[in-house]
Amino acid sequence: MVATQNMLDSLKQIGLNLYERKLWVALLSRGTATAGTLSSLAKVPHSRTYDVLESLADKGYVMVQNTKPLKYVAIPPKEALERGKKRLEEKTEVSIARIEQIEKSPTLKELESIHKKGVTLIEPGEMTGSLKGRDAFHDQMGTLLKGAKKKVAIMTTSDGLKELNEKHGELLKKAASRGVKIRIATHPKSDDGTISAMKKFADVRKLDSASGRFVIVDDQHVVMALTNDKEIDPSQDLALWAQGEHVGANVIGPMFEHMWKNLSA
Repeated sequence: MVATQNMLDSLKQIGLNLYERKLWVALLSRGTATAGTLSSLAKVPHSRTYDVLESLADKGYVMVQNTKPLKYVAIPPKEALERGKKRLEEKTEVSIARIEQIEKSPTLKELESIHKKGVTLIEPGEMTGSLKGRDAFHDQMGTLLKGAKKKVAIMTTSDGLKELNEKHGELLKKAASRGVKIRIATHPKSDDGTISAMKKFADVRKLDSASGRFVIVDDQHVVMALTNDKEIDPSQDLALWAQGEHVGANVIGPMFEHMWKNLSA
C-alpha cells in the first residue's frame, strides 16, 4: 500500500480521522480483508480497528461481510465518496430539523431563562472569549449585528470589507432599516463596487492604511481580530470578543471616534 501525504491530507479535509484514512486506503489496496489484516497493513492498533471500520461503514465508505471472522469490502472510491456525501447530507438535515424543533418548543424559553439568570451573576470583566478561525469571527459578528439597536462601528481592511459585504451585507441592511447608525472605516485598494454598495446603508470613510479589524455594537459588544488577515490562514485567525461598557464605551469606542473625525468620505 502506497499512500502519499497529499492523499491523506485530502481525506482529512472530508472529515476522516487518521485511523479512518489509513484503514480505508489499506482496504482499497486489498479489495476485501479482515480487521486483523487491515490492522497490520495500515499500522493501526488492533484494539481500535473494529470500531474505526464500523465508523467507515456508517459513513458509507466500506461494506461489512457477516462472515467469521468479519470481512470488509472496499467500495469503489467514486461511489464511496458519493455515499459519504449523501450520508452527511442526511445527518445534516436531521440535525437541522432537531434544532428547528427545539427553537419552536418551550425548551428554548427555558434555555433563555437560564442564560439571563446566569448573566446577571457574571462580573463584566468575565464576559469575554477568544475566537479561533475566520468562521468563528464572522459567526460572532453576525450574532452581534442581529441584535444591534442603536449603532455599529467597524474598522476593516480591503479584503475584510469584501468579506463583510458578502457575509453580513443583508444583516447590515436590516439593521439600517431598524434605524441603526452604521459607520465603516476601511482602506480600499481599489473601488470594485463594494464601497458603493455599502454606502447605500452605511457611512463609509477611507483610511490611509488599515491592518486591524474590529466591530463595536451599541458600545456594549466588541469583536477584535488579533491577527493580520493578509499574513495568516483563515483557519488560524484569532479574535477576542468582549461585552460591557468597560470595553466598548470606555476603551475601543473613544479610539474609533477619534479616528473617525479625521477621515474623509
